[in-house]
Amino acid sequence: MAAPAQVPGAGDDDASGRYRPGYELVAEQLLNYIAEQNLRSGDRLPTEQGLAQILGASRNVTREAVKVLAAIGRLSVRRGAGIFVAESAGGLVDDELSHFRPTSMEHVLMLLDYRTVIESETARRAAALATPIEVRAIRECAETSLVAARAADGYGFAKADAAFHDAVGAAAHNLFLRSSVGNVRRLASQSDVLLFHGDAPGSLEVAAGQHLAIAEAVTAGEADLAGELMVEHIATTQSQFERKIRDRLFNLDGRGASGTPVRPSRSTVAADEPPSPSETSAS
Repeated sequence: MAAPAQVPGAGDDDASGRYRPGYELVAEQLLNYIAEQNLRSGDRLPTEQGLAQILGASRNVTREAVKVLAAIGRLSVRRGAGIFVAESAGGLVDDELSHFRPTSMEHVLMLLDYRTVIESETARRAAALATPIEVRAIRECAETSLVAARAADGYGFAKADAAFHDAVGAAAHNLFLRSSVGNVRRLASQSDVLLFHGDAPGSLEVAAGQHLAIAEAVTAGEADLAGELMVEHIATTQSQFERKIRDRLFNLDGRGASGTPVRPSRSTVAADEPPSPSETSAS
C-alpha cells in the first residue's frame, strides 16, 4: 500500500522554496499505489473516498489529484462508473508503461536515456534526409522558440518546442521514429506537470539556443553534429529533472535538513489549484 501523504490536505515546500500543493503530493502517492497494486490499463480504482482513506488525504485534495492525473492521461473518470487506470492504445508495451512514475528518478532517467537514443538518431537522419521545406520548418520552429524564450513566454515556448521536435521527427522520414518521439515526449510532459508546475525548470533561452544549433546542423547536412547537439540538448533537460527530483526527495517527508517541519508559503501559490497539462519544461 502506498505510504500516506504527510499532511492530509496540506502542501509542502521543496528544497527550492516552491510551495507544492497537497494534490501534487497525493498524485504521486496515487501513482505509487497503482504500481504497487500492479493495476493495469482499464482496472478500476476505489472511489474518491476510498482512495482518500488509503492515501491518508482529504477527499477534496484526492479529487484534485485525480483530476490532474486524468488531465495528463493516467486516469479515466467515467461518470456513474468510477475511476479507472487509463486505457492504452497499444498492447503489452503500453501496459508496462502504465506504471511509469513521473516523479521517480529511476523512471525519468530511463525515459531520458531512451529519448537520447531515439532523438539523436532522428536528428542524424533529419540532417541527411530533410527536404528544403522541412529544413525551413525546423528553423522556423527554432526561431519561434527563441522569440518566446526572450519574451519569457512559457506557453509560447512550449508550443514552439513541441513543434520543433515534431518537425525534426518528420524530417527523419520514418513514421516509427516520429511516433516514438511523440510518445516519449508525452510521458515526459507528465513529469513536467508534477515537477515543474509554477516555475521554469531551466533557462528557456538556453534551450532555444540549442534548438537553433540543431537547426543549423540539419541545414548544413551535418548528420553527426546534429546527433551530438541533440544529445547535449537532452542532457540539459536531464540535469534539470535530476535537480528537481533531488529537491523533491530532500523534502519528501516535509522536513528540511535540520529535521524541522517545513511550513508552506501560501503567499505565492494557491493550495489546491491544479496545474495546466500544457506547461512543459525547457526541453
